[in-house]
Amino acid sequence: MKSIKLVLAAVAALFLAVSCGQKKNAPRILVLYYSQTSNTKALAEEIASSLEADIEQVLAIKPYDGEYEKTIQRCIQERESGVLPEVQSIKADLDSYDVIFVGYPIWFGTYALPMAAALNSIDLKGKKIVPFCTFGSGGLSSSTKDLARKFPDAQILPGYGVRAARMDAMPDEVKRFLIEGGFIEGHYEPLEDFPAAHAVSEEESDIFDAAVYGYRMIDAKARSVAARTVPGGTEYMFTAIPTPHEGRPAPETSEMIIYVSVLDGKDPVFTQVVR
Repeated sequence: MKSIKLVLAAVAALFLAVSCGQKKNAPRILVLYYSQTSNTKALAEEIASSLEADIEQVLAIKPYDGEYEKTIQRCIQERESGVLPEVQSIKADLDSYDVIFVGYPIWFGTYALPMAAALNSIDLKGKKIVPFCTFGSGGLSSSTKDLARKFPDAQILPGYGVRAARMDAMPDEVKRFLIEGGFIEGHYEPLEDFPAAHAVSEEESDIFDAAVYGYRMIDAKARSVAARTVPGGTEYMFTAIPTPHEGRPAPETSEMIIYVSVLDGKDPVFTQVVR
């Protein structure tokens, strides 16, 4: 947590220092994204509008069917064959940009295949890359690591991700994210670090169960938790372990971290899963 704060502080200092100079010296920013549904598109447009940045969409030559199961089946076939979908060439002159915001939905724990195809066709050496994504449960952390492996000579900055079920919270969260990263001016109250975790109480277990209830991708039981105060409520960081589901054995995965937000007057909702 402290290392992330140091990175954000350094990035903020860099961008604020640049903004104090002449406008012609401000970093040029491109928002490059792929969107399967409207969610990543909406997130990309929010970021581009806030930054007054250029924006470009990655387009698959053979678009994916909008129906969830058909998209999954095609994605599985492509992954198994090792053949990425063809995408249209990127029009932007990437050499003229200092910062590239790279956005995508999470598919199978990382950036979607059309974005993978687009990234194969470009060189981001020396660029600052800011990941952003939409997901069903999580994937920001894993996809950021994949970007770092893909572009070892680029600087990968802290990113932003949001569940598709929480798009209504996205505009305010994006504003805070951009202020915190030093991309736009504004004031925010730094969040306190999570304290040491402790065994979950019965009440905390109920909060966890309420947050993940009905979500088929999470079959887990909370084991420990840490909580901190955030604007308008409380954020919990649960450590959970997989559990059996409907008579099936527990999945062979390690423990997971599940973040849960409980805002004043609102029901518990999980914000992301880190596996």
